[in-house]
Amino acid sequence: MIFKLVGKFQHYDWGGENFIPHWLKQSNPEQKPYAEYWLGAHRSAPSMIEFEGKWIALDRVLDKAPKLLGDNAREKFGDELPYLLKILDVQKPLSIQLHPTKKEAEFGFEKENAQNIPLDAPNRTYKDRNHKPEMMIALSDFWLLHGFRSPEEMFATLNARPSLQALAQSIQARSLASVYGEIMQADQAQLSQWLQPIIEENRLAYQEDKLKLENPDYWVLYCLEAMNISEDKLDAGLLCFYLFNIVNVKKGEGIYQGAGLPHAYLRGQNIELMAASDNVIRGGLTPKYIDIPALLNTIDYRPITPQIIPEYSDDEPLHLYPTPLAQDFALQRLGFKPFDEIGFRATSASILLVMSGSLYIDLGEDSLYLTQGEAAFIGADTEAEIIGETDGYAVIASLP
Repeated sequence: MIFKLVGKFQHYDWGGENFIPHWLKQSNPEQKPYAEYWLGAHRSAPSMIEFEGKWIALDRVLDKAPKLLGDNAREKFGDELPYLLKILDVQKPLSIQLHPTKKEAEFGFEKENAQNIPLDAPNRTYKDRNHKPEMMIALSDFWLLHGFRSPEEMFATLNARPSLQALAQSIQARSLASVYGEIMQADQAQLSQWLQPIIEENRLAYQEDKLKLENPDYWVLYCLEAMNISEDKLDAGLLCFYLFNIVNVKKGEGIYQGAGLPHAYLRGQNIELMAASDNVIRGGLTPKYIDIPALLNTIDYRPITPQIIPEYSDDEPLHLYPTPLAQDFALQRLGFKPFDEIGFRATSASILLVMSGSLYIDLGEDSLYLTQGEAAFIGADTEAEIIGETDGYAVIASLP
């Protein structure tokens, strides 16, 4: 079975005002920030499907017809859609954050329930019982923080800045874990001692656009400006630019982030696919609730060499992005041209989202027409013929 699907918007402050509305061919007269567009059945913001002329929340449909998920998916994940597909427009940096393992999420969720913290409370960390591994495919030149640097790179970065040399010495003498904990709980006097010399030294170069984006000093100055961070109220998250990998993902490329890996999206637009969860443990660069104990208990201190997911090849109309560690989701890119006919079989519940162009999904006696920004929910064990109307491409979220 195939149904037209409409997602939900998230108007977080860090979102841009134009990219998502323009992509969906909508106006934004109130100039709201459109940060995320969700497609899935997460209980906090389920998408809507069209059935017999009515719009029904996808989570309610799956509650009544769980067979749409597929037998294998139900056996592994229960009667819930295990993934969430998003479009993001990152105009301002997101918080320093990480996501828990499933076991940590289950424990944290039950603990906060026992404390009678409402699900929508600003001091709630665990919104559900699920983990949140995630992958992204860049829709523009995209910048992010991704895991800790190698020790060699970290010490070189810190020692190149006189005000941070003591941190390098402390990490070598003790451990990264103990020093990072002190950094994230440092007072303003200490933060100023570390950061203010760097800010003063690089202020003019930043204003004259002379700092390279690979340089952590650039992002410190950028965050001060973009996030309106006052120099007398410096954020401990700014030190993470000297400890974490600064990664540039080119348009069409991607990256995968598992549980415990610290990261922060900095700028750009992307497609994001993740386990169906809204559990975010924040540690800085945000006005939202920061849970430092949870952060320090969950964070993975192991150095990471960023593994870029390569761009698709034009030779393959149906391209599977490789994410061997992901069990809850898989993402395919479906390229099409006018009159292309591409057979597709959904072995599990799938979501097809048209990123550009337009196509038809042949339903036998009828067809479903989709154009840029429109989506369909495809039930398990459904076979369909996808016919291109124009040049374009879609992405299909499903299970591996």
